[in-house]
Amino acid sequence: MTESPERDARHKARMQRKKALIDEKIAQARDEYGLLLVHTGNGKGKSSSAFGMVARALGHGMKVGVVQFIKGGMSTGEEAFFRRFPEEVSYHVMGEGYTWDTQDRQRDIEKARAAWAIARELLDDPRVGLVVLDELNIALKHGYLELDEVLRDIQSRPEHQHVVATGRGAPEGLVEAADTVTEMSLVKHAFKAGVKAQKGVEF
Repeated sequence: MTESPERDARHKARMQRKKALIDEKIAQARDEYGLLLVHTGNGKGKSSSAFGMVARALGHGMKVGVVQFIKGGMSTGEEAFFRRFPEEVSYHVMGEGYTWDTQDRQRDIEKARAAWAIARELLDDPRVGLVVLDELNIALKHGYLELDEVLRDIQSRPEHQHVVATGRGAPEGLVEAADTVTEMSLVKHAFKAGVKAQKGVEF
């Protein structure tokens, strides 16, 4: 690769312009309040990203609540790790496995409603700085919970509490209510090549 003083100078000038623009945007961003984030899409990483935020919140001394709406058929590395911090993380696995495994819609509805009762308690608690509603989007997609009720409870939370909802198929109303929405897109997945789910990667 050929380098030159002219290329270095162009790069520096471009970065200086970019820095000026970003610094201006940072200076203009003065609001601070609890955010609603939605992680959706068919790609891998929705829950992983949310649990990364759990680690980040703990690093800042925040208390965290986690409610898992679908997962529950197997133990996960996230659960095993964050249960080591019972004073800081209130962790609730409320599902009984993926919907194609349970095959009992009424039972799934019952479990989802029980999970939402716990989620509501966390959303009402001003001591909790971050609430992760893992696979909530799927519970909403299948009609296990009423979107209006969920949004009402989320919107009535303490002012500085952050909420993250994960799962494929986030409903339009939740996306509209969110402050930040990330859609994970699938480019390639080892499972399609016959590789089974493995510890430390999928669970």
